[in-house]
Amino acid sequence: MTILEQTLAAIRPADPDALAEARAHQDRLTKPRGALGVLEEVAVRLAGAAAVNPPPLPAPAALAIFAADHGVHAQGVSPWPQEVTVQMVGNFLAGGAVANAFAAQVGASVTVVDVGVAAELAPAPGLTHGKVAHGTADMSLGPAMTVEQAVAALETGITVARDLVAQGARCLVTGDMGIANTTASAALICAFTGRDPAEVTGRGTGVDDETLARKVEVVRRALRVNGLDGSSRSALETLAAVGGLEHAAIAGFLLGGAALRVPVILDGVIAGSAALAAAGLASDVVDHCVAGHRSAEPGHAVALAHLGLRPLVELELRLGEGTGGLLAHPLVCAAVRVMHEVATFDSAGVTDKEA
Repeated sequence: MTILEQTLAAIRPADPDALAEARAHQDRLTKPRGALGVLEEVAVRLAGAAAVNPPPLPAPAALAIFAADHGVHAQGVSPWPQEVTVQMVGNFLAGGAVANAFAAQVGASVTVVDVGVAAELAPAPGLTHGKVAHGTADMSLGPAMTVEQAVAALETGITVARDLVAQGARCLVTGDMGIANTTASAALICAFTGRDPAEVTGRGTGVDDETLARKVEVVRRALRVNGLDGSSRSALETLAAVGGLEHAAIAGFLLGGAALRVPVILDGVIAGSAALAAAGLASDVVDHCVAGHRSAEPGHAVALAHLGLRPLVELELRLGEGTGGLLAHPLVCAAVRVMHEVATFDSAGVTDKEA
């Protein structure tokens, strides 16, 4: 079996017994039932994913930033030059990005993965070399990747997840870097949800109205050229046609975490679109994911709704890098800590309300 096949075979849905035990446990804690709102749902979700109640504390966390370039950049969908991708990789490795600051705040490690940067990167501490290609092809002219490239990128993500868990990570956080990757994200969201490009394509790094209109048309053309404007193709074929190498790697990262029953906190629209592809390959992967935040990108809300995930944070973020996922990590930890440390009515000698 290939790495991908092994991983898909290992993924299991949330454990129903652990879910039931976690819900009952929540109801016995010294607080009004439901008083912690969404945090109660998170704790129950992690118990089901881990198949044990209470679930393991999701710490330490490890952020993986998957970096790649996009051929569709040539269509003028972003005002930023493509070389910003490799420059930002250097910034991550030097510790100078927002993701680095947020990772330091929550005690998360940072790993940068070159899965498709359009430049050769020298070895450096914190950099993992997993390059599949020097960026994708232009998806508005044909498939962005071959199926073989998509599989290779998926397996890169799986391997990174396995390695980080082997090194002690008990929670994974998705990160991304790639100029023009919100264009590919919009195309993936349209392909997997059936929504129109005008509904899900956003301003990304802050494009003007003219560029946004061009971006929408490029997404529409990519769907048409690749036979995704109404016809059905497999999840793998869809990912290869309009995804990015980092999207495929993030999808693999989610699959790898799910196979090991380690929770993965999703960042923004790039992670959301990658999660749609991962769910297309193994629907039970969603049981192992937590939506860290809701991005300002319109497609992100569409992706989360399709996945049935509720975001923990809404701060109008649209940076990527893993920033929203990192901000959510303390909330996820707090939700689980309640299950471990808060007394029950019986153990504390506190009178429960009458049934």
